Amino acid sequence: MPSLRAYWRYLAPLMIILLLVLLPVPQGLAPHAWLFFAVFMGVIVGLILEPIPGAVVAMVGIAIIAILSPWLLFSPQQLAQGGFKFTGKALSWAVSGFSNSVIWLIFAAFMFGTGYEKTGLGRRIALMLVKKMGHKTLFLGYAVMLSELLLAPVTPSNSARGAGIIYPIIRNLPPLYDSQPNSSSARSIGSYIMWVGITADCVTSSIFLTAMAPNLLLIGLMKGAAGFSLSWGNWFLGMLPLSIALVLLVPWLTYVLSPPVLKAGTQVPAWASNELVAMGPLSSKEKRMLVLMVGALLLWIFAGDYVDAAMVGYSIVAIMLVTKIITWDDIISNKAAWSVFFWLASLITLATGLNDTGFIPWFGKMLAHKLTDYSPSLVMMALIVMFYLLRYFFASATAYTSALAPMMIAAAVALPAIPLPSFCLMVGAAIGLGSILTPYATGPSPIYYGSGYLPTADYWRLGAIFGVIFLLLLLITGFFWMPIILL
Repeated sequence: MPSLRAYWRYLAPLMIILLLVLLPVPQGLAPHAWLFFAVFMGVIVGLILEPIPGAVVAMVGIAIIAILSPWLLFSPQQLAQGGFKFTGKALSWAVSGFSNSVIWLIFAAFMFGTGYEKTGLGRRIALMLVKKMGHKTLFLGYAVMLSELLLAPVTPSNSARGAGIIYPIIRNLPPLYDSQPNSSSARSIGSYIMWVGITADCVTSSIFLTAMAPNLLLIGLMKGAAGFSLSWGNWFLGMLPLSIALVLLVPWLTYVLSPPVLKAGTQVPAWASNELVAMGPLSSKEKRMLVLMVGALLLWIFAGDYVDAAMVGYSIVAIMLVTKIITWDDIISNKAAWSVFFWLASLITLATGLNDTGFIPWFGKMLAHKLTDYSPSLVMMALIVMFYLLRYFFASATAYTSALAPMMIAAAVALPAIPLPSFCLMVGAAIGLGSILTPYATGPSPIYYGSGYLPTADYWRLGAIFGVIFLLLLLITGFFWMPIILL
């Protein structure tokens, strides 16, 4: 029988909806837009508490709005013009997110990740780096970072990448030097490796558009609210200086702030070498996978003006099926991909509805009116800092992005002096980088936190230090580089 706490998680979203519905409609906002917002906030609370899977929460929200569309989705003027013949329009709105190219890009990227996992190419890359660089602890940190970096563009789930590929490899490394979890020997080398692991996951999640599903959710929100989006190449080039700085900085900074006792050794390269021998030589499927991934990355970076990124992904998946790198069963059995596919499409639909009903423009104008007396640069900085620090209050990157990103975009749209492309990229980078702040911020965080090598005090201390450094570097590149490259 469900506990009282379980019932509370079911009731809380409904109570939020009811509370907002009973409040007076804010001045200047249409009643149907306020009712839509009430259901939207109920969905956000549902995503945070997850009484049922997140995709189901979003779909229930859409179903409620579509069924009650004459009161939640359409204005009285629209009803007067068309009567109540809105059944077809409501359904078209409800499924509109599934036609968004962002949805198909993220789905294709999940299939790339399946190919990496099924062929063993992802694991081989990580083991090869560990073998080559693992003789010194500092270099081992860079091997972990580079492994994440090479896998991130084609692994849109940071949990699958960090907790599913990298963590199972690096958790075997500390015991090779008798560095055991939950003991005094944890700091020998284990604490260093684990902190680099979770930090690398957060950093690479921000470097590439396809490295984390909420990044693509943000692109969908931008397109709905502002009428434009960032391409894969725009995102990559806009992040380039910050990416280089973070990739070079993180292993060294961890080496300084959480210094390992053991500085060098031969056990890790020997272990990695044995694992590679067990895997055997590079298979034909791995070779085909490697060629396809390099081709996809080149097209994403250099051909964005000619070929849609989602079309590239769709075509590569078709080739992967024909060349038997993956099978149709691999696609239909990939629960993670289908789950993200449905919740991302549903959340984009809901966020687009916020804009279509007029809530986002109203909120943006209201916020802009209060901020007009301040310089655009100061406003931009304040919004990014606020968005970044609010990460402390969310245990889900999806809920965090869904709840706050539309408001950030609305404020920027209403203030023309703010360079919208660079501002939105800064918001996107903050989603990944801010995940370092807490041990519950993103999927892999609890895995690394629970490894026994990162005590609570160390995690919060390092999270705060790295979080501040990441934020400062983000602001610097956001003001001085991104506006130039994203003109």
